[in-house]
Formats: sequence, C-alpha cells, structure tokens
Amino acid sequence: MHSFDTPSSTTSDNESKGAWWKLLTRYHWFVLAVAALGWLFDCLDQQLFILARPAAMAELVPEREGVSQKAIEDERKLAGDISTSIFIAGWALGGLVFGMLGDQLGRAKTMMITILLYSLFTGLSSFATGVWDFALYRFLTGLGVGGEFAVGVALVAEVMPNAARPYTLGLLQALSAVGNVTAAFINLGLGLAAEEGLAWSPWRIMFLIGALPALLALVIRRNLKEPEAWQKAQEQKGTKKQLGSYTELFANPTYRKHALLGLMLGCSGIIGLWSVGFYTPDLIRAVQTPSVREDVLNQLSANHSKETIERVKLVITNVENPPTLNEEERQVQLEAEKRIKGRLTRWQSYTSLMINVGAFLGMFGFGALAQRVGRRPAFAVCFVAAFVSTVTVFYTLKELWQIFLLVPIMGFCQLSLFAGYAIYFPELFPTRLRSTGTSFCYNVGRFVAACGPLIKIALDRMYSGPDEGRWTGITMSFIFLLGLFILPFLPETKGKPLPE
Repeated sequence: MHSFDTPSSTTSDNESKGAWWKLLTRYHWFVLAVAALGWLFDCLDQQLFILARPAAMAELVPEREGVSQKAIEDERKLAGDISTSIFIAGWALGGLVFGMLGDQLGRAKTMMITILLYSLFTGLSSFATGVWDFALYRFLTGLGVGGEFAVGVALVAEVMPNAARPYTLGLLQALSAVGNVTAAFINLGLGLAAEEGLAWSPWRIMFLIGALPALLALVIRRNLKEPEAWQKAQEQKGTKKQLGSYTELFANPTYRKHALLGLMLGCSGIIGLWSVGFYTPDLIRAVQTPSVREDVLNQLSANHSKETIERVKLVITNVENPPTLNEEERQVQLEAEKRIKGRLTRWQSYTSLMINVGAFLGMFGFGALAQRVGRRPAFAVCFVAAFVSTVTVFYTLKELWQIFLLVPIMGFCQLSLFAGYAIYFPELFPTRLRSTGTSFCYNVGRFVAACGPLIKIALDRMYSGPDEGRWTGITMSFIFLLGLFILPFLPETKGKPLPE
C-alpha cells in the first residue's frame, strides 16, 4: 500500500492560475524527489569519474624504468581519453537498451535496475588494477547511467500537471548539479586529506562512495507507482500499438523526424559538454601547475638547502637528463609532489564547484525561459551563449580569480541546454514511445560524443605547445552552433499537452 495519494495523470488544467508549485500534491513531490535523487546520484557518478580520472591514470599507468616522464604523461593522457570514450559508449548503449525497457517494463522498475547497475560498478571501479579493467567497470557503469535519464524524465513528464511540467523537469535537471557539487566537495575533502597523507588512494575512496545510491532502489521498489498514462498504454499492448519499439519509432514519419533531429540537437550539447566543458578542471590543473610547484618548493626551502631544492626542482619539472637524487633529496621530492597534487586537486575541485553553481541556475532558468518564450527560442539563446562563454573561458582562463567569475557563467550556459533536453524530448513522442524516443535523442548522441575525446587527442597533437589544450577546446566549441541549424526543422511544443 502506498503512503501517498496518487493523482490522476489527467490532472485538471485550472493550471494556468497561480504558481506552478501550488498544483503539486504530496505524491507529485515524492515522484519528483525520487527521480531527482536518481539523476542526482547518476551525475554524482559522472563527476566523480571526471575528477578522479587524472589521479586514477597516474596510479594505473605507473612510471617505468627507461621510459621518460614526458612519455609516461602522454600515455596517461591517452589512457584517460580512451577510458572516457569507453564510458560514454556504455552510457549510449545503456540509454538505448533501458530507454526501450522503460516503455516495456515500466518507468519505476527500469529506474530501479539502472540505479543498482551504476552503483555496483562504480563501487567496483575502486578495485581496478589496470587501465583496461578500469575501463570495463566504467563501461558497465555507463550502461546504468545512460538508462536512468530517459525513464526519469518520462516518469516526471507523465505524472506532473501540464503547466508545472517544464518547471519540474527544469528543477529535476537543476538538482543534478547538487550531485556534481557533492562530488566536488568529496574530491576537495580527499584532496586536503591527501596533503596530510592517506592510507588509500583518494580516487578509490571516491568510487566506493559512489556505490551508496543503491539504497535508493529500496525506496523506489516500496513506494513508486507507474504513471497512469503508461498503465493505459500497457493495457492496449498487443491490440493497438507496441511499447518501446524502435521499429515503430522509425516507421512513423513524424516520430522518425523528431528522433533524428532530436538526436542532432542532443549531440550539440552533449559533445560540447563532455569533449570541452568537462575538461575545464583539467585545464586549470595544467595552467596552475607551474605556480603551485613554485609555491610548494618555496615553502620547502625554509627547511632544506637551496642546492637541494634546485636539484629537486630539476627532477619534478621533467627536464631532460635530470640529476640523480640522494636519499634526502628523494624524500624532499616525494613531499613536494604530494603537496603539489593535493593543491592542484583543490583548485580542480573549486573549478568543478563553480561550473555547477552556474549549472544549477542555468538549468532551472531554462524551464522558466522555455515556458515564457517557447522551447526553440530558449534553445537558440543557450546555444549561442554556450559557444561564446566556452571560447572565452578556454582563451583566457589563467588566474585563480577567473575560476569564480568566468567558469560559473560557462556552466550556466552549457548546462542550461540539458534542462532543455529534459523538457523538450518527452514532448516529441507519445506515451508508448516516450522513454524510447527520449533515450534515442539523448543517448545515441553519446556514441558520437564517445569519439570526442579521440578528436581531442588528434587536435592536441595538431596544436603543439603549452597552449594546445586551449586551442583544442576553442576549436571543439563550434559544436554548440550545430544546434542552431537544427531548430527550424523541429516543432514548437510550448503550451501543448504531451502526445498520447
């Protein structure tokens, strides 16, 4: 027996009167909370991976005798990019499979399965011993991560009153920033602890924490009910239309058009975020390394001779033919490297925090803007803003104060697009195909996005020099403008009920 009053999905639309939140019952709020937590923990996992990636690669690709430090760093960078591509590919595949199952099995059941899946393999990622088993765990995690979004937004879209739908879906996406912020705080705390010394690698602890969302599946199993619209579609199964059928999705000319154009719309933001935006913490880590290294060595110089500090500096700055250190100098090197890594992790965490402070405001703001001016105009504004803000950040980011000014603006603009996807994609498809169509638009784009890190590798090699990351990011930012060319061919859905 459910402990909430379950509303009819055909809630009366005296909805235009009063604030949107006054339209919601206790059960509406419960559904929103469960869907938001599922997506929040999903995004927590994504962000833990982004923040843990450099440290994980540093441990999983160890230094080897006879191999230069530069070659090792290049190998780690390549391994990180390949792991990212494999994770995104798993995300895309999971989205396709579980999006279809969300229509066939139901929103609540499928959400529970996806949460258990990504929780289990996030936890197992902490036990990786090499790059390839780490990548396998990330692929399997991606299956669950990819499946959760489509069933979550379909659930919320079908349960909420029409007038409240864009606001609740915008809030659902905005709350995902809380998951990202939580990951940044976890990373920050572990970075500070690492400076003092930890028995276990911080990145392994982060992935263990990422296994906790499995507990949410118990709440879903106990209290969450399938939407009335889906139940009606289920009753008609076999007599009229198929549920969760890609064949039917592409046999219908209208839905086929919506799926293919929606896919391209999704690609614009997804590739831009995963191949550009989420490398901003890596960028700040790279540009701050020389100054952080100098500060740490200056601090250590109070307790060690100038000659010792200079010899250690030659080793940790990766000069050719570095000197061989004695035991005392080797201990100074290890202490310096520990402090440098901890401090860089701290600044990386601040960057992630600022991205997500902006993201929260941008995603919730998109819902309000889309309800006022329409879905397509809101997307157009955000695509242009994402392009301009990203180019600005990658061209200018250098000083620490810029993290707290420019990075939140970029996060606001880039992540607002994802609230748009949560609001708009469910409005393009009928109930029997809603999870399937939404997942196709949102997740097939990740197969393309999985190639993004590989394109990034090629561009990094083309743009040689210390600023290669900047020019790679600027070049790839043009993907945000792709969405502008797609919008005229898609329908405006503002003020229209969900298609049945």
